[in-house]
Amino acid sequence: MSITLFSAKRIITMDPSLPEASHIAVQGGRILAVGPLEELQDLGDVQLDERFADKVILPGFVEGHSHALEGAVWQYLYLGYFPRRDPAGQLWPGVTSLADMQQRLRQGAAGLAPGEPLIAWGFDPVFFEGLRLDRRALDEAVGNRPLVVFHASLHVMTVNSVMLERARLAEHAGMEGIMLDPQGYPNGELQEMAAMHAVFDALGRNLFEEVASPAALQAYGQVARRAGVTTITDLYNPLTDEGLAALREVSAAEDYPVRLVPAMSALSRSADEGITRLQACREQGNDKLHLGLVKLMTDGSIQGYTARLLWPGYHDGHPNGIWNAPPEVLQQMVMDYHQAGLQLHIHTNGDEAVELILDAIEDALTLWPWPDHRHTLQHCQFISQAQLRRAARLGVCLNMFANHLYYWGDIHRHKTLGYARSRRLEPLASALRLNIPTTVHSDAPVTPLGPLFTAWCAVQRKSASGACMGREEAIGVADALHMITLGAAYTLRLDHRVGSLEVGKYADMVVLDEDPLSVPADQLRDLRVHATVLGGRVHEND
Repeated sequence: MSITLFSAKRIITMDPSLPEASHIAVQGGRILAVGPLEELQDLGDVQLDERFADKVILPGFVEGHSHALEGAVWQYLYLGYFPRRDPAGQLWPGVTSLADMQQRLRQGAAGLAPGEPLIAWGFDPVFFEGLRLDRRALDEAVGNRPLVVFHASLHVMTVNSVMLERARLAEHAGMEGIMLDPQGYPNGELQEMAAMHAVFDALGRNLFEEVASPAALQAYGQVARRAGVTTITDLYNPLTDEGLAALREVSAAEDYPVRLVPAMSALSRSADEGITRLQACREQGNDKLHLGLVKLMTDGSIQGYTARLLWPGYHDGHPNGIWNAPPEVLQQMVMDYHQAGLQLHIHTNGDEAVELILDAIEDALTLWPWPDHRHTLQHCQFISQAQLRRAARLGVCLNMFANHLYYWGDIHRHKTLGYARSRRLEPLASALRLNIPTTVHSDAPVTPLGPLFTAWCAVQRKSASGACMGREEAIGVADALHMITLGAAYTLRLDHRVGSLEVGKYADMVVLDEDPLSVPADQLRDLRVHATVLGGRVHEND
């Protein structure tokens, strides 16, 4: 079997025993050797590949919390506040006023057949002072067909009157999550999964199940490749028969550029059904498909006012958020999956949700000790110092939504949390001081997929306005790079296969034009990804 020897200006390995090198040898898709050229002469006959001789190589980035929806949502209309590129590279301008949004909706509807539903995504009402999008505003734009607008968090949607009638939501006006106008009629806003599923049923499609499409998974892989990602999660996969077949088909292709790590959505089944399903699927993966994770959704999003906060609650007096299942059900599911030996990745945005899950994990560990469970709290946007110490004691991992600092930092400072509490959004430095295994993520498509940007957010802690969101919780570039490589791999139980460039691991690399440890920290997000290498196969960017 032939040996390829890649050279680079610098190879940053994330291996503490050999932090950097100039050459890396690959055989059979795995790393055979790493070091300076003179120490690799004993490899014998090799094919020297010098295409990256003036570049910098790192372990391929590992995105520990994102969604294959990134490959599916772009078939729908984008309404986000910030400009954004789709998988084909087209730049979509941001929507910054109600009038702009209504006009884009009208344009989108004009291209559809009569009566065909219009679905849009990315809208975020927190950027529109004094506006809470309702059915009347949507009716003014599109009143002759069903219209569904997903908010950026994907925890809230707003629909027009035609969609309200089709879903018969007026008949369920007392249901939690169906927001009402002063007259007691649904105003079009639907919060969290239970309320939104009525719309899915009426449409005959569920956006969250569209990840079962091979085309969506292909698009997802291409977005990841361009961002330098070689291992990527889908952290809310229904894991249906159709979805599993699509995952296996796409990942089995020789030229597919990433490794997929789906996590089964726990709330779509009873715990007994979910455990049986996941145990039956665990052995159906391959080198590019790793199964076995569980995703549990507790609360919603802070900026959407659906996260659960402890006293004093929301800074601007907004009512507390919504549980996606009764707290006792969530706690029991933690117990059940833990007892079954399955690793949980648990959505916890607000500190009340964090408290609930830490209680559940502590109870589970008391009954069934598991020294290396690696249960991971996802997002952890708002977690107290006491909760961090408790997480450290319980062996919990944290995956913090660092991009949140940029996109919603200003909102939290002025509306949801206030000054003091907004300083400890995503408290990364505190987590590191406590030696908690910690990583950071994008939550794509909630924010754009891009680990270098995520690392920049963790280092700079700047909001979109340029305000610093708690300098004391900033981390260094080296720590940020560890979080988007080996740190993320650890939370996925894949650190023995990916995340660092060590002999025996998959030959997964990202190639950068510049050295992230040498450029000024504020330029980290601007570094260009030249190529990725997956199992020794090179995927060059355009």
